[in-house]
Amino acid sequence: MSTIVRPAWQGKPKPVALALKALAVVLALAVVLFPFLIVFSTSVSDSESITEAGGFVLWPDSFTLDAYTQVFEGGVVTRAVVVSTLVTLVGTAISLTTTVLAAYALSRRGALFQRPLLTFVLVTFLFTPGMIPLYLAVKELGLLDSYWALVLPTAFSVFNMIVVRGFMMGIPQELVDSAKIDGAGEFRILWNISLPLSRAVVAVVGLFYAVSYWNAFFNALIYLNDSTKWPLQLVLRTYVLQGSALVDSGGDQTAPPAQSVQMAVVLIAIVPILLAYPLVQRHLTKGVLTGAVKG
Repeated sequence: MSTIVRPAWQGKPKPVALALKALAVVLALAVVLFPFLIVFSTSVSDSESITEAGGFVLWPDSFTLDAYTQVFEGGVVTRAVVVSTLVTLVGTAISLTTTVLAAYALSRRGALFQRPLLTFVLVTFLFTPGMIPLYLAVKELGLLDSYWALVLPTAFSVFNMIVVRGFMMGIPQELVDSAKIDGAGEFRILWNISLPLSRAVVAVVGLFYAVSYWNAFFNALIYLNDSTKWPLQLVLRTYVLQGSALVDSGGDQTAPPAQSVQMAVVLIAIVPILLAYPLVQRHLTKGVLTGAVKG
């Protein structure tokens, strides 16, 4: 009687292999969490601890929130957080709407001008306009020094549309045909059939858009001249990388050190987007892989 030989990846892992995998996971976590620990510890440390540690604290001897108090009392970061939040929410809503509508229209086999429109969209994906033509277009549209300059130039991503389109093309045609027989129109089919079945890919693409809007600073750098309209990432670049002062301490000796304030700004910029990932964690693999390989 012949025995079935299973491939190596289907067999039960050996204890040595399990130990090596666990060690690799622990090392990866240490590499990822170590910088976060330094950033957090430095942001809640006083000047004496930072001086003794040489600039960055691994574990704080004393715990203080003076840096966060000074950051939000200055008004710059508070205003930037509000700007980034509004731009992210509005931009993600607009981007998801345009992406889903375009993906649904281009996923409908036999639709009017489907192939020419799909070719036109793919051409724009391969040949980008460049920074100078895009700046001139934003200027001619009167969007300079406007919040819309942070949203509209990046409101549509061809890559994300292709992912959503590939997912929608995997929806059984029988469901669409039965809905048409019952008298449903295209928008009814999109809202009641395509969107509920595409929740995974829509959640993932929404996360992609939200991360992109939250982390964007270059559009604000070239389109916004008014510093009161700066988003958080541009404030982070100006006051952390360039070392500018967030607020004027007025020679106050009790003010928190500059390193503590800078790390507080870094943490404020990182934490909100980190909290968004667990919300779509279960959709991440399914949404990206299924939308990428189908259609």
